[in-house]
Amino acid sequence: MTWWWQALISVGAAVLLIWIVLLIALLAAKPGKVQLAAALRLLPDLLRLLRRLAADPTLPRGVRIRLGLLLAYLAVPFDLIPDFIPVLGYADDAIIVTVVLRFTVRRAGLDAVRRHWPGTDDGFAVLTRLTGLDR
Repeated sequence: MTWWWQALISVGAAVLLIWIVLLIALLAAKPGKVQLAAALRLLPDLLRLLRRLAADPTLPRGVRIRLGLLLAYLAVPFDLIPDFIPVLGYADDAIIVTVVLRFTVRRAGLDAVRRHWPGTDDGFAVLTRLTGLDR
């Protein structure tokens, strides 16, 4: 098997596992009035949000660079903490996403994040609660 197939399979597996971890975290947090459909859409919506924010020319360059680096980090099959380590393996990804989103809100405003959010209002409420952006 060539290296790019291995990388592609690794990225696909990592995205699927991150999605499952986020879903479990979401269900454990028991957000009010959020249906399972909104929970299932959280990770794909989050990835589309990051891509849209990174491509927005109205945002400051530093914000777009950090978002681009975040997307690259999430796409690379290796992490700071390997994903095979239970809980901690995916915690680093969640922490890095949270830090970059908080930085984005501080620099560009919550309105920019809301404007680019592709999901439902319930999904956005869950995202802001899980990342601490609602404070």
